Amino acid sequence: MLINCAAYQDGRKLADIEIDDISVYVAKPECFVWVALKDPGPGELDVMKHEFGLHELAVEDVRNGHQRPKIEEYGESLFAVLHTLEMDDEGEILIGEVDVFVGSNYVLTVRNRTRHGFQEVRARCEREPQLLRQGAAFVLYALADNIVDRYFPILEALGTEIEQIEDRIFDKHSLAASRAIIQDLYSLKRRLVTLEHHIAPLLEAISKFTGGRIPVVCSGMQAYFRDVYDHLDRIVRTIDGRREMIVTAIQVNLGMISLAENEVTKRLGSFAALFAVPTMIAGIYGMNFERIPELHFRFGYPICIGVMVLIDVVLWWRFKRAGWL
Repeated sequence: MLINCAAYQDGRKLADIEIDDISVYVAKPECFVWVALKDPGPGELDVMKHEFGLHELAVEDVRNGHQRPKIEEYGESLFAVLHTLEMDDEGEILIGEVDVFVGSNYVLTVRNRTRHGFQEVRARCEREPQLLRQGAAFVLYALADNIVDRYFPILEALGTEIEQIEDRIFDKHSLAASRAIIQDLYSLKRRLVTLEHHIAPLLEAISKFTGGRIPVVCSGMQAYFRDVYDHLDRIVRTIDGRREMIVTAIQVNLGMISLAENEVTKRLGSFAALFAVPTMIAGIYGMNFERIPELHFRFGYPICIGVMVLIDVVLWWRFKRAGWL
């Protein structure tokens, strides 16, 4: 589906144009065409391939989809695959793909499985004509910068979840609650791994524009792409740090479970000792022997009960002082 098709010259928009007029504007000097497609059909891709002379392998990647983030050179043109990450209402991460074809006089963006568009990117470029004079390379930078900026809210949301779970670890909770905490931590770790899987390859791809041989179409844009690289590097480092936090939180939670189990064991042992002494005394005097000391003593029963109560009181005091009860 066609979203936008516009021609630009000297940093300013000339007009929205029809697809059939693309070749006319592409042929003009200092002019480039920016076309945006969403979930296109095979016929639309064939038209764009013909209009812009796109490389067959790059078009095939768009048709197949599910490519890893990358930036490849085909002669004097570039083909970039960027992944969009969106969080749904249940906290799950939705993966989308944006394929970008960049030439000296054209930009073609193809969105697949994305809910949020890039109208703000087009508006930003049109507000900054002095930068848009850089041509298609600035559009590629603006798209990459916008996509990378969308990663930060997701990372912050996951960081907030980690903090909330850490607070739950030190609350009084049952074994079932501890199990739920571990499940939540593993869910967070899985989502962080998903983030890293879709972000780390882009870091490597963007590094091509920050030093060494720069593609001709992006000449003079190193400083801008270096800014995107710095953001990606910070995101990847943050992901690594939060994964370590999750591992530590799991270990702490398991330690808290062990401490809770030890507390239960000590309490059960204490109560067992409190019942064991009276049971032992009652068992001795309950044996079927005729000659038992104090068996016929007048005050034997109350003395026996008193001794049992006294021993239990002493044991309770000792256990309470030791923190077992």
